[in-house]
Amino acid sequence: MKLVIGADHGGFDLKENIKEYLKEQQIAFTDYGTLTPERCDYPVVAKKVAEAVADGTFDCGILICGTGIGIGIAANKVHGIRAALCHDMFSAEYSRRHNDANILTMGGRVIGPGLAREIVRIFLNTGFDGGRHAERVAMITKMDK
Repeated sequence: MKLVIGADHGGFDLKENIKEYLKEQQIAFTDYGTLTPERCDYPVVAKKVAEAVADGTFDCGILICGTGIGIGIAANKVHGIRAALCHDMFSAEYSRRHNDANILTMGGRVIGPGLAREIVRIFLNTGFDGGRHAERVAMITKMDK
């Protein structure tokens, strides 16, 4: 699995924590920033990560801002991206199983690192169910052209 991660200043601390978790789990990743807690614009980071997932450079991504909302909206503007905001384990599982989400978004000011690590674990280890859900994902893909 090729994974990319990114955050704005509101998600910086949680991103750093998730990076440590990924290292502990021996999951390779590339960090597209921000690399400091200084203020930055989440659409810039979201675009870089989303385009890299959409073009196949990476299989999936993780994006974090203060709430997870803005960075997810921005990522979903890129054709082929299905970014899912997940602040609980059930949403993380079903974003993959039913929606084939390819980017996980979270809010660094909304959830703590322990829950975030569990969400990441579930997101990265859950497959797409396909079947009737594949038809719906295809419908979504046609909508964003």
